[in-house]
Amino acid sequence: MRQFIAQKSFDKNGLLKLLDKDYKYLCQVLRVRQGDMLDVRLPDGSLQKSTIAFIDSSARSVTLQICSVADSAQNQNEKSVTRGVAASEIQNDGRVEYTLFQFIPKPQKFEQIVKQATECGVKNIYPIISEYTEKSSVLALEGSKKIRIEKIIKEARQQSGSPIDTKVFEPITLEKACQLWTQKENALGIVLSERNEKSQSLGKILNQKEIKEICIAVGNEGGVSPEEIDQLTKKSLFCAVHFDVNILRCETAALYGIAAVQSFMQEKQ
Repeated sequence: MRQFIAQKSFDKNGLLKLLDKDYKYLCQVLRVRQGDMLDVRLPDGSLQKSTIAFIDSSARSVTLQICSVADSAQNQNEKSVTRGVAASEIQNDGRVEYTLFQFIPKPQKFEQIVKQATECGVKNIYPIISEYTEKSSVLALEGSKKIRIEKIIKEARQQSGSPIDTKVFEPITLEKACQLWTQKENALGIVLSERNEKSQSLGKILNQKEIKEICIAVGNEGGVSPEEIDQLTKKSLFCAVHFDVNILRCETAALYGIAAVQSFMQEKQ
């Protein structure tokens, strides 16, 4: 684990008491001990180094305490719960915000896409009701499924150390998604296409100045229909991009597309 995602901040005494599922995760899964150090991502997005101050197994609670800079520097290597690169070492300047328009696939695939997109630092995920979307898949995103999605996001952020507070929104139609994107400024939309027709060079598309937000639209099982490609690219709202590789499954295509765009943008910077 690179960081712990907290739902509340430390109190005025520099303490944070965790109960229930958080206690179970820290004490029964990670098996933390008193004195261990932990990077905590607070609701405001800041990262705070803390120490496991007290564990009460009878009350099923664990109390964290903000640690001093001196204690952090002295004990980080030997007592930190984090193994390998810590969340504080991850470089993310946040100059470009990433959004995913994911045409809704089957529930299990959607969960995998959410997990991978979160690890990649995608901020907004919009499930899109498309021509090939099954009604049951849309219904699966309602009710208790929301809680499961939030859990997946939290676990993915904790494992990856992502500072981005990823959000999954309610399912919307492609028409509403297009209306949403027309309101954006300094934004660029890319739709991944199985066909090379109307496709543009990714490098040429991204080689623009003042890009603050990039949206990647990815199809589900069956891909994106020609009519949907036309709807997205109408009035140059989105640019179609075809990768000259094997036909990818939707969960693979989402990850591939996000990684390709982010890699180019990092090289550009």
